[in-house]
Amino acid sequence: MRVALVTGSTDARRDGVAAYTLRLAEELRAAGVDAATVAVAPPHGARSVRAALHAAAGAHLVHVQWAPSLYRFRGAVGLAPHLTSSGARLVTTLHEYGGWSPERLRRVPERVWRACEAQRLIDRETLALVPRSAGVITTNAPHAAELATRFAGRVDAVTVPIGANVGVVGAVSDRDRERIRAEVRAELGVSADTTLVAFFGFVHPVKGVRHLADAITRLRAERAGAGLHLLVIGGFESMALPRDEADVVERELRAHLATSGADGATTITGFLPERDVSRLLTASDLGALPFTAGVTAKSGSLLTLLAHRLPVVVTDGGDPALADGVDCVVVDRVRDADALADGLRRLLDDPALRERVAAGGAALAEERSWPGIARAHLDLYRRVLA
Repeated sequence: MRVALVTGSTDARRDGVAAYTLRLAEELRAAGVDAATVAVAPPHGARSVRAALHAAAGAHLVHVQWAPSLYRFRGAVGLAPHLTSSGARLVTTLHEYGGWSPERLRRVPERVWRACEAQRLIDRETLALVPRSAGVITTNAPHAAELATRFAGRVDAVTVPIGANVGVVGAVSDRDRERIRAEVRAELGVSADTTLVAFFGFVHPVKGVRHLADAITRLRAERAGAGLHLLVIGGFESMALPRDEADVVERELRAHLATSGADGATTITGFLPERDVSRLLTASDLGALPFTAGVTAKSGSLLTLLAHRLPVVVTDGGDPALADGVDCVVVDRVRDADALADGLRRLLDDPALRERVAAGGAALAEERSWPGIARAHLDLYRRVLA
């Protein structure tokens, strides 16, 4: 079976879906699939899409990874069913769904969209991708529900949760863990008993890092003598945040840290290789993801923290898969340093809660293992080809 995974980028340094696609190809190959990745080149227009599909010629299946930011918010990849003549069956994974449409189509009345989608003619976000796909994958329940509503259940869709962006690299014994913890704290110039709070992922204004830093500052002030240090593990530039915009965001964040006094208790690492990310997470005590739109279990960053057995504080994204006190600590207010401080305080003050949440989170990450994800894809591919 030959599968071409079409994506807007294969640069894992700049996009989480790109990293996902590369990992999926690797796992599919391990499962016996002849899987290759094919990138749609900038400027991601119709010609670029056609060229990518030409490069995918010979595949039995063309599997498009859909997320608007992956294609710089250009909708041409939605025309893929009309731009290929290879005869390959088409599959689409919806990494994002329910909140975007091409700018020139936003004036189309809602009633027109409802009528067209109910007849499986066109989709307001993916254009022809979903209507013409032989199989559709969603990564979470809210996206699956939106898909079912739009297309009145007429789209063959399965939900396959995503996995961790970065797994635990190497076997880590208790002795190794203690050694890594000591080494990392020495490298950071903090005391051996400092509590490290880790944020992992691309740094973007919607990720809420500024509010997390403010929460750490407040906790440090109220806990004189108890060291807290924030590790921001990730880069700024991404497909959603080009270099010039990323530079502005980084300058603004660093200026805020300096003004608030948080710069001495914060380390921003920039983009790191997987082994280095895993090492820092192994050394950390807590995780925190303060996304301003809330966090769901489709976050590869969250699953990475959970896979490293960190108790994690998240902002509420309305996902029933994340239960407060079971697999994470959920705070119900976004853009709120006090709420984040409350969530972190709960974990700092309650060892039993930390252990329970760490174990529950690790179990959730294990349920979404990459070999299992590959098997689910292979099952769908076989059904589509049959």
